[in-house]
Amino acid sequence: MQQPLPLAQSAMRLRQDKIDLAAFTGKILNRLDALEPQLQAFLPEAGRSERFKRAAEALLVRWPRPNTRPPLFGIPLGVKDIYRVDGLPTCAGSELPAALFDSAQANCVTRLQQAGALVAGKTVTTEFACFEPGPTRNPQNPAHTPGGSSSGSAAAVAAGVCALALGSQTIGSVIRPAAYCGVVGFKPGFGRIDAEGVIYVARSLDHVGMFTQDVAGMRLAASLLCRDWREVGSASRPRLGALAGPMLELLDDEGRAGYETQLEQLQRAGYAVQRVSLFEDFGPMEDLHRALMAYEMAREHRLWFEKHESLYRTCTADLIRTGQQVDSETAKRARSSQLRTRQQLHDRMDSAGIDLWLSPPATGPAPAGIDHTGNPAMNLPWTHAGLPALSLPAARASNGLPLGLQVCSRHGADEFLLLQAEGLAEAFDDLNA
Repeated sequence: MQQPLPLAQSAMRLRQDKIDLAAFTGKILNRLDALEPQLQAFLPEAGRSERFKRAAEALLVRWPRPNTRPPLFGIPLGVKDIYRVDGLPTCAGSELPAALFDSAQANCVTRLQQAGALVAGKTVTTEFACFEPGPTRNPQNPAHTPGGSSSGSAAAVAAGVCALALGSQTIGSVIRPAAYCGVVGFKPGFGRIDAEGVIYVARSLDHVGMFTQDVAGMRLAASLLCRDWREVGSASRPRLGALAGPMLELLDDEGRAGYETQLEQLQRAGYAVQRVSLFEDFGPMEDLHRALMAYEMAREHRLWFEKHESLYRTCTADLIRTGQQVDSETAKRARSSQLRTRQQLHDRMDSAGIDLWLSPPATGPAPAGIDHTGNPAMNLPWTHAGLPALSLPAARASNGLPLGLQVCSRHGADEFLLLQAEGLAEAFDDLNA
């Protein structure tokens, strides 16, 4: 079954009437029907096809003339099931009553709909975007995890059912599943995208994120959602700082070999790559990050947990109970560590003359099995600092599964990151062939 065009090309052709929206909608629904029984990326929805077709018809009525159409006209959108969407229940991957989560639609969903996107459905998340996995399988190999917590969103984009999907990241829930599924994942700098209408894990750590198949499409989507977006012009090639040091000991053999191949490929493409040892204090940073996550999670769920504790799955309930024991002083130290880590990374960029950081987005390719979602450790420091991060498909392991490359910029430089990522992606075209 032929993959639909990636986001940027699909959006342009739909706006220009070079793709018929009704026919395109039919193909997307046929693809979903064919793949979903094994993929299980979406929440079941009675009447999905009729709803989706009606929404497409309404788009054509509202914007019949190509020259008036908005930038995402007709683009199918997957929405992680922690985002509230009008007309669809929010379950957050849990057994709790959906009525508990009723509220106004998430602002980012509204903005994407205003730009012409069509909600294809709610995508599967781990329970409350934490560690208990759902049923979703990796489209690259269904015997392997798609990663998490944004499991369904990453899988839906990788399978070509959605050109764009919303995810979220508290540790590594966008960047890692993007790497495992072989798509582009983007976590903007902390606070760049409005998270109103999302069920939080931890308000000091949560980032709205997205998945696409192409960097150009990600730039388009980010320009519509990021606060105070400022287009940046073409620039000289960035100077790249490649993570070195003790964190690389976390990589498995495939992850280590893939990372070395990626760095060599970039150097052959003409990029200056400087290895820089970072995060020698990763252990204490990880402890503080996880303590803050648990502390804030316990407070988000205080009333729900008091009434429905028995409905929570084991890992989620344990996380909340852990958070109940974390004191406010520890949470304060963790928040201070976030800002301190961000400043240290900025200072290191200044002293080393680095424009972008490179690192592995995961410890290796997607692990076998779907009872866990993989190790998020390689994402944690960048999320802790709130830096913009991108995962690019950049190689394949010996078993054929994708290996990504994580690219990070300064806080507030999301536009620069996405501009430069297009050139970086081109360096890996032959590795992804």
